[in-house]
Amino acid sequence: MKKALITGISGQDGSYLTEFLLKKGYEVHGIVRRSSTVVRSRLDFISPEVNRQNLFLHYGDLSDGSSLFKLVNRIKPDEVYNLGAQSHVRISFDIPLYTADVDGLGTLRLLDAIRDSHSQAKFYQASSSEMFGLVQTTPQNESTPFHPRSPYACAKVFAHYQTINYRESHGLFACCGILFNHESPRRGENFVTRKICKGVAEIKSGKRQKITLGNLDARRDWGYAPEYVEAMWLMLQQQTADDYVIATGETHSVKEFVEAAFAYVGLNWQEHVEFDQKYTRPAEVDLLQGDYSKAKQKLGWEPKVKFKDLLAIMMEAELTGEPVSRL
Repeated sequence: MKKALITGISGQDGSYLTEFLLKKGYEVHGIVRRSSTVVRSRLDFISPEVNRQNLFLHYGDLSDGSSLFKLVNRIKPDEVYNLGAQSHVRISFDIPLYTADVDGLGTLRLLDAIRDSHSQAKFYQASSSEMFGLVQTTPQNESTPFHPRSPYACAKVFAHYQTINYRESHGLFACCGILFNHESPRRGENFVTRKICKGVAEIKSGKRQKITLGNLDARRDWGYAPEYVEAMWLMLQQQTADDYVIATGETHSVKEFVEAAFAYVGLNWQEHVEFDQKYTRPAEVDLLQGDYSKAKQKLGWEPKVKFKDLLAIMMEAELTGEPVSRL
């Protein structure tokens, strides 16, 4: 039985990856912070078909290198997935030092724990399309230069290159998945897609009249989170470690998402959406669109759920109150 160690196990990606690995017969170990207790409910959504007896949670923190070393040394995982982060881009402007410590130095601490424990574990780093920032070319692929536009993106660039450095300098099997936006009913409520879908459902049911948003013109490449965690796993099954863009190849604006969500329930979005400057970023990322051709060629991966299907999955979950999984 293979063992996997996951940081950020209580997040959207962590819960889907846990479900995916348990179905494949893994023993899954997750690192949780004491303060993450209230959001571990995502793990309750895991399919009853999987064996929960193979899931183990351990207290630890990406800001505490000694706890990471002890866990890696004791568990002896075959695979390590670093999904833990302060992952909200707008909030990173408010807490830049914390974001840099957890997202940037936290990755370095984990890499060092693997090296110092002489672990043979394969390592996955959750890199981000936000690293492209002020994009140099469209669509973006593994060779596109980075131009980060937020503390979050800067920390992710640091972590990305540290992962490559440990691969080249210390021989670690270490991969970076440059994932573009990926959503689901398990997305945090302060992320724009979930905020929109939840707001629309509440407006439809009469619980509220308005939702307040920031920049409606920002364009993103939105995919379905359960499909993206499969890509993470595929990267660690290869003979050689490498880095991959994971995306849908499509780009849509926040305004398009808003229009489609309100149209799904037969409402006019213009009657229910207000703008608030506080939701805009000091430095905006206007356009992200990924080229996943390398992942398709080398991993055999490609997205099945595109924009319209993703929106339908998220809206149905909000309207029915059931966080769904299509794994």
